[in-house]
Amino acid sequence: QVQLVESGGGLVQAGGSLRLSCAPSGRTFSNYAMAWFRQAPGKEREFVAAISWNGGNTNYADSVKGRFTISRDNSKNTVYLQMNSLKPEETAVYFCAASGRWGSAGGAVGQDYGCWGQGAQVTVSS
Repeated sequence: QVQLVESGGGLVQAGGSLRLSCAPSGRTFSNYAMAWFRQAPGKEREFVAAISWNGGNTNYADSVKGRFTISRDNSKNTVYLQMNSLKPEETAVYFCAASGRWGSAGGAVGQDYGCWGQGAQVTVSS
């Protein structure tokens, strides 16, 4: 069974940094667009960042532009989300997702993604 496995979550103080990783088990996702979404308690899931299969296209939510960076290393079959200057309101479960296509909305639509990880908790303390 194909799974996406996130790692790197944890507790960080406001203004700090974390790097999330996402690695699939069971197959390679080097030909897939990948993305990160997050869901805070009591809120809907929201788009964070997406990257095309070769890294040639990236897209970010306005709220994270300039602070977060999505990248991928297809030789390691891994996608990363570097998060800097974290804010308490960004406390959420962060999910990795994979899609066989780069959607028209720049990878920002959750319904385009057919494979999801279990999520990694990120807690930002004030």
